[in-house]
Parts: sequence; structure tokens; C-alpha cells
Amino acid sequence: MSAIVFDDHCCALGEGPLWHPDRQSLFWFDIDNQVMFEKTDGGRRVEYHFDRTVSAAGLTNGDELIVASEHNLFTFNLASGTQRVLCELEADNPLTRSNDGRADPFGGFWIGTMGFEAQANLGAIYRYYKGELQQLFSGITIPNAICFSPHRAAAFYTDSATRVIWQVGLDDEGWPAGEPLPLIDLREEDFAPDGAVCDREGRLWLAQWMASRVAVYSDRGEILETHPVPTSQATCPAFGGPDFSTLFVTTAGAHLPAELQGTQPLAGFVFKIEGVGPGQAEHRVIL
Repeated sequence: MSAIVFDDHCCALGEGPLWHPDRQSLFWFDIDNQVMFEKTDGGRRVEYHFDRTVSAAGLTNGDELIVASEHNLFTFNLASGTQRVLCELEADNPLTRSNDGRADPFGGFWIGTMGFEAQANLGAIYRYYKGELQQLFSGITIPNAICFSPHRAAAFYTDSATRVIWQVGLDDEGWPAGEPLPLIDLREEDFAPDGAVCDREGRLWLAQWMASRVAVYSDRGEILETHPVPTSQATCPAFGGPDFSTLFVTTAGAHLPAELQGTQPLAGFVFKIEGVGPGQAEHRVIL
């Protein structure tokens, strides 16, 4: 179960992998270059270019996605390229952009914002649900690891700058219920948590920035196993393939420390690890 190259395009900041089961293809983003990609396993890569940064997407119906950009959420029709704005997202703040996001089991879409320069405490996490956007958490520097337990009871998220994965209970409409509690504490480590996804058994698969791996944790926060990738900056995992037993991992090709510049020829590629999981399909957003 070693990581192999799924796509060899070098993303400056690869993020937001999303498997589309109807199209049997993976979508992902290069945030820095304002591009969304799509590719089937072994197929041709398609590029969708935008006039602003884009970072995350969710499934809706057919050939339409919900996409998060630096100043709004919008639907994007894959056949026509048509965009329809759903709501603004910190449109009055030129310092921020969207970052990590994922659909929840109730049909909502959670999306984080952060400063373009990762300014301290400038970001937040929001939920878009049935036509309305509400802020859930504020004072976040780099929102990441947004994912949901398969039994619909909890959501997870992190501020990569503080290196703690938080767990918060959900009510019967998917809104946070009670105060977030720490689940995984990485403050003593020399790497940071990035994107995450939950599998069908409730385990949390966490990309770890500057650790060259995806680590798997139990629902009690215990580390169970690790899966290396051949570059330092793993950014986000996603399950896909016909039976959701393939783990896709995006990475970043830019932002490497000076001492690593030029030493990682596979940085920014998308990798796949086959025969893992069992993963689960991404949820669909109710617009």
C-alpha cells in the first residue's frame, strides 16, 4: 500500500480533493494558481480556470458542484462553465480567502477562511445550509481537517497554526452542539495537521504538513497507522475509486523551506494509495 503518482502536474498549493462517483473522477485545486482540475484514473486531466482563488468543492447533483472562492460560494456547471453565486464569503475583506471545506452528512457545506498571508486569527469556519451562511467559529489562523463522523454525531476541525484537532457534537440538523473538545494534540510535534477525512469505521485520516504522510487515528484520538507520501507537504486526503478503497492525497510544490528547495521533484503532485479504507462517499449539499 505505497503511494504512487496519480497526476504529475505540479500544484503550487494542491488542496481540496473530491471524488465524484457519478463521473468516476477526482477533482482538486491549485489555490495559488486559481485552477480546479478533474481527472479519471488513467484519464486526461481537465483544467477549469477562475478569476479568483478557489479551494474546495462539494457535490450537488449531476454536473454541478458547489465551489468556495476567496469571496463567495457559487455553483459551477461542469458542462457549460456557468457560475451562479449562492452567497458572499467575507467579500468585504480583501485580506482573506477560502481554504479547507467539506459537505456534512446533513446536506450542509462547511468552509474555512484565512488570510492570504496566514495572518494570525484572521480566519473563521462557516456552514452553508439550505440557502444560508452562518459563522460557526472565529479567530482561526489556518482552518483545516474539516470532516464528519459516519454516524453523524460529530464534526472535526483544526487550526493548523495551533496543531490541535477539535471534535464538536452535532444536533439533529447538523449544527454544532456544545463546546469543541480536543481530540488530537500535536503541539509537541515538528509538523502541522492539514486536511482530513473520515472513513466508514469512524477513523480520521489526517494529512500532516512537513511530515510526508497521512496518519490514521481512532475516534478516541489514538494513532493507528501511517501512510507515507514522497514529498513533505501533504495537504489533504480523499477516498475514491469504484469501491472507495483508494486514498488520494494532494500536496504542495511551493512553500518549501529554503533547505528543501530543489530536493523534492514530486512536490505538488497528486498521489494515490490503493487498497485502504474502507472509505465512504462524500455527502451532497442541499442548495
